[in-house]
Amino acid sequence: MANADTTFRRWMKGLIILFLLFMGYIIVADRHIPLTTESRVRGYVVQIAPEVSGNITSVSITNNQKVKKGEVLLTIDPSKYELAVDRAKLALQQSYEQEKSLLAQVEAAKANVATSQANYDNARNEYGRINKLAQKKLVSASMRDSAFAKDRSALSTLHAAQQQLLAVKAKLGNNVSESTPVMSAKNALKQAELDLAHTRIIAPSNGVITNLQVDVGTMATANKPMLTFIPTSSMWVSADYREKSTALINKDSVAYVTYDALPGQVFNFHIANRDFGVAAAQETPNGQLSAVEVNNRWVRDAQRVRVNLTSDTPLPHQLFIGSRATVVIYSDNSLLWQTLASIQIRLASWLHYIY
Repeated sequence: MANADTTFRRWMKGLIILFLLFMGYIIVADRHIPLTTESRVRGYVVQIAPEVSGNITSVSITNNQKVKKGEVLLTIDPSKYELAVDRAKLALQQSYEQEKSLLAQVEAAKANVATSQANYDNARNEYGRINKLAQKKLVSASMRDSAFAKDRSALSTLHAAQQQLLAVKAKLGNNVSESTPVMSAKNALKQAELDLAHTRIIAPSNGVITNLQVDVGTMATANKPMLTFIPTSSMWVSADYREKSTALINKDSVAYVTYDALPGQVFNFHIANRDFGVAAAQETPNGQLSAVEVNNRWVRDAQRVRVNLTSDTPLPHQLFIGSRATVVIYSDNSLLWQTLASIQIRLASWLHYIY
């Protein structure tokens, strides 16, 4: 009986020591190799909207299809936009004809300026001669006044002709094909051609079209989203850690990641960044008093913060936005913590086979 009690006490003492060692390891490891199962695959979700309106005449993709950058996704009926291009081309041709008319007006204005200049020079000379005669009392004062009036009238006519020439030149522009009508028509043609090009909705990058709800005959409205597009190159992993677990993360920190979808496989990741805030601390100026958080618990819940991780290689094709993951962060400069982190993540990855 004594031997049984002694054996029991030894077992209990060993279990207590083992429990204390395990608890001590968890406390220390949570600082040096923090592990979390609150991790997901993230990615940008792009809402593709047409830039012109019209009926969809062709759908070139299927739901959840992978597409390449520049690949045609949808086609909008181009008929009215082709007509708009034709109208713009006609308007451009008319503007060239207007420009020719302006060139002719410039030549006519130049001739008018030359005639007005000659008339003014003649009137000026005539007034000079009569004024000298009038000073000698050889002609009447009325004749001198008449000559002066003709001189002023010729000068006014010359100024008007010069201003008319400037006005026509301003419409014509500095060079040929730079007149206001031509430049305006060219701009309208470019816009019409751009609208026509926008009847073909193309993939902005390599990615996947998901939740497709468009078919031939659907009415596309400009600037209204129609497709959900996920760039495959934008996917990353975000891990939500307790605040104290991220205190030792630095430039030397890296991570092991395993996915629920790929149990038994471990992937290497880099620390991209850590979020600089959480929604719980965000306040909006509303003219009201502060809402004070009330918590009667002696031990409050730990605040979690998001750490974002990236990989040098594309994420496996089996994953999608929202896929669950397990992450452990360790220092690349410590072989001990790297080894322990590797053991932890591999154990977690194998456990994914069970649940």
